[in-house]
Amino acid sequence: MQAETVSEQCYDLLVIGGGVNGTGIAADAAGRGLTVALCEMNDLGSATSSASSKLIHGGLRYLEYYEFRLVREALAEREVLLHSAPHIIAPLRFQLPHRPHLRPAWMIRMGLFLYDNLAKRSTLKKSVSLKFTKDSPLKESMSKGFEYSDAFVDDARLVILNALAAQQHGADIFVRTKCVAAKRTDRGWCVSLQQGSGEITKVYAKAIANAGGPWVASLFTDVLDERSPKSIRLIKGSHIIVPKIHHQPQAFILQNEDGRIVFVIPYQDDFSLIGTTDLEYRGDPSEVAIDEQEIDYLLSVTNAHFKAQISAQDIVSTYSGVRPLLNDEADSAQAVTRDYTFEISAEKGALPLLSVFGGKITTYRKLSQAAVDKLCEFFPNAGAPWTKEAVLPGGDFSSRDSLQTELEGSYPWLSAIIIKRFVRSYGTLSQQLLSDCAAVDDLGIHFGSNLYQREVDYLIACEWAMTLEDVIWRRTKMGLYLSQQQRQVLHDYIESKVTVSIKPVNKSVATD
Repeated sequence: MQAETVSEQCYDLLVIGGGVNGTGIAADAAGRGLTVALCEMNDLGSATSSASSKLIHGGLRYLEYYEFRLVREALAEREVLLHSAPHIIAPLRFQLPHRPHLRPAWMIRMGLFLYDNLAKRSTLKKSVSLKFTKDSPLKESMSKGFEYSDAFVDDARLVILNALAAQQHGADIFVRTKCVAAKRTDRGWCVSLQQGSGEITKVYAKAIANAGGPWVASLFTDVLDERSPKSIRLIKGSHIIVPKIHHQPQAFILQNEDGRIVFVIPYQDDFSLIGTTDLEYRGDPSEVAIDEQEIDYLLSVTNAHFKAQISAQDIVSTYSGVRPLLNDEADSAQAVTRDYTFEISAEKGALPLLSVFGGKITTYRKLSQAAVDKLCEFFPNAGAPWTKEAVLPGGDFSSRDSLQTELEGSYPWLSAIIIKRFVRSYGTLSQQLLSDCAAVDDLGIHFGSNLYQREVDYLIACEWAMTLEDVIWRRTKMGLYLSQQQRQVLHDYIESKVTVSIKPVNKSVATD
């Protein structure tokens, strides 16, 4: 008979799911004084939250579907997030070429006027009309268009920073820990958590937040043994990464004849990120992958617009994810609402279960605040909302340039390339990472492409990294640069460092 461990602690809130919504809810709740635990069956941000188009945006195309409230809320949140995470979020200008199959230019201009003014805009520049010159990377047949503002985000690091914020406020974060059962008892929710080793730990909580993303509905049948109150549609989005196809700083938004949108975004200085697709998906969310038809589609749309032509042989990397969108019976995948809703149930006015359906990365903070507001009806002593004015860990600096200059002064022996990457990834957390380092030799093993042992050790010790993929794709993007041989050396090092798979739950007693 397998041994079980029963925790003596009863949390106020257990969050199931370590994506951006789950970590956002955990951080918000912990900051209001609730005792919080979060469990994630894989790595933090390992599903939908690291497979986005890396944008904080209002959703210009959602105006076509009259989602004015959603766009207004997203535009307002864009300003909030630019302030809260200046290390991983930065303004980005988008150019929209006008082609004959699009709506009339005056109508697009009206839409951009709405986009500029639906919410207060204090950081970003307004939209303008353009005439493309011979220096444009677009084909010469495209002579005019428009330019507007949105923002770029390192989505996976946004999840990590929210988990760090939750932890700083006292939350326990358990990765590689799957929730396998949950039931209401006289003591509270009794939740069985299965660690990577197979060991099961039972914890208690006064409330549960189901932020399972693509698994939000299946958690009802597999874990809660009840029917999900809402259904979701899984929409597959795939992206390709190629060596940069132009040397200008702006991104491009391309609208194909079929009405679908493809973004071409400057990525990690040396690459272009191209996506996304919008396809219905009915398989296992953990097995989603790009297919040849999607690759051909993204290549075709890009080649129809740019002078530089690309092929499948140019692809450096690909990724796919499924967005768990609220099923609103829309006819097409791209028309499905990106809005969110909550469902909450409570037995005899206690032991609430809140489930999150839908949503988008731009509105995660607003979603998290609204979810915790709802849960705090059951916790009258909880504090007030606080995240709107807060700065995420590492974001306490005035500008990237000023932080770059400060770090260059403190670590003159460190290359400007590394410092630039640290500023964009860790912000002021770079000082924690580099503590006690006085020379390059103090960084330890060089794994290649300016990735050193000191950074890897920091990611393992402080950011829950446990595998090669955690380090080179989610915590950093060094997978774009490391050779297969370098990856193998790094893999072996990480394996040697990660000797304990899961941090055990504290204050526990063993039972048979």
